[in-house]
Amino acid sequence: MEPRELSRRFDAPTRWCAFLGFGALLVVAGLTVIDVLMRWLFLTPIEAIDDLSRLALAVIIVACFPAGLLQGRNIVIRFLGSGLGRRPNHWLEAFGALLTFFFFCMFAWQFVVMTIDDFASNNTTMTVEAPTWPWWVVATILVICCVPVQAAVLAGEYRRAVTGEEPGGTIEGEDGFH
Repeated sequence: MEPRELSRRFDAPTRWCAFLGFGALLVVAGLTVIDVLMRWLFLTPIEAIDDLSRLALAVIIVACFPAGLLQGRNIVIRFLGSGLGRRPNHWLEAFGALLTFFFFCMFAWQFVVMTIDDFASNNTTMTVEAPTWPWWVVATILVICCVPVQAAVLAGEYRRAVTGEEPGGTIEGEDGFH
């Protein structure tokens, strides 16, 4: 399958994942506001809001990673590539995509190790003693999903570096690619 087609196939699922993460962020924010109001008005906090919001935020943050990778929203410094010309810039973009791919492979591996350790240790939250491993399983699955997404980006960037044909591996905007 062509890298551009692969990136297109990942586009909708990664956007939905980020959208659901944003929705969950709004829920956590709303619960935080309600908790503050209850503390102020009734001197009664919502039990476990702090415990669960910390775990939810970990999942919310990683829910945006796949879409961010596919859309090329990671931090890059392009002044060197722009000064070298178009083709060397494409090779630098491909190299950056390769480094990002290796980073997310290692990141996913460490999440797996951490989640297994969390499960084996039977870690719980401090207030309500809810198990934390289910949250980390979801976060780990989302981080693992970054690996094939970044592989598609890498394939597109490599193809562009070799052939000089646009687009690269990332998707941008409503209708297309960089």
